[in-house]
Amino acid sequence: MTDDNRTPQPFEHGHLNSARIYDYLLSGKDNREIDRDMGDKLLSHAPELKTLAWFCRSFMLKAVQLAADAGIRQFIDLGSGIPNSPNVHEVAQEIDPSSRVVYVDYDPVVHTHCDALLAAKADGVTALLGDIRHPHKILDELKHRTLIDFNEPVAVSLIGVMHYVMEFEDPAGIIAAFRDEMASGSYLALTHGSLDSYPEILQVLTATKGTSAQVEFRTAAQTEALFAGFELFEPGVVPVQEWLRPDLPSTRMVMLAGIGRKGK
Repeated sequence: MTDDNRTPQPFEHGHLNSARIYDYLLSGKDNREIDRDMGDKLLSHAPELKTLAWFCRSFMLKAVQLAADAGIRQFIDLGSGIPNSPNVHEVAQEIDPSSRVVYVDYDPVVHTHCDALLAAKADGVTALLGDIRHPHKILDELKHRTLIDFNEPVAVSLIGVMHYVMEFEDPAGIIAAFRDEMASGSYLALTHGSLDSYPEILQVLTATKGTSAQVEFRTAAQTEALFAGFELFEPGVVPVQEWLRPDLPSTRMVMLAGIGRKGK
C-alpha cells in the first residue's frame, strides 16, 4: 500500500491501471487480470457500468463535434487512455481534415499505444507523454513543438480524468493553467464521478485507495467550480445521460458531465 499523499506514478506491471479498467469496460483487449478483477468487482455492484462507460464516450464525441461545428480545429485530449474507435481525431477530421489533435497521457504504455495506433497513421495527430498534475510542462511541450497555436481557439477534453486527481493536487489549478492559455471561444469538456453515486458504489471504489487508480469523487457544485472562467452550455453540469438523450436510464454510479466556452 502506498502512502495516501503520494502522487500516483506511471502504471507498473501488477498494479491497477485506470486506463486498462476503462478499456475492459469498453470491451477492449488491452487489459490485465488485475484490471478485469476490479472491473468485475465494480460490475457486480453496478452491472450498468459498461453502459455508463459508453455514455461517457458518446459524450466526448458529442463535445468534439460541437467544438468542430463551432469552427475549432485544435483539440487536446488530456488523459486520453487506450485508443478506441471512433476517437477525437476521427470526429474532428471528418468535419475538417486539417484539424490537429494531441492525445496526452502519463502512462508510457498508453502513450506507446497512441503513438503506434493513432499518431503514426493519421496526419495532424500527435501522442504526447505528460502528466496533467504538471500542466505547465505539458503546455511548454505543446508550445515548444508548435503542436497547438494558443492564439486560436482550442477544445480541451478531460473525460473521466479529474476524479483521479486528489484535492491536495489542486484540480482547479490544473484546469486554470490550461484555461489561462486558451483563447476566447475555446471549449472545455469533462466528465467527473459524483458523490451522488450510490453508497455501495462509493464503498467499492475505496479498494483503489493508495493505488494509481485511486479516485476522489466530488459533488456537482465542486465539479461546476472546475469550470471557473467558462460559460457553461445547457443543461450544465448534470449526469452524463442528460447530455445525450432524455430517455436514457439513470445509473447507480453517477458520472457528471459539462461543456463550457471561454469568454472574452
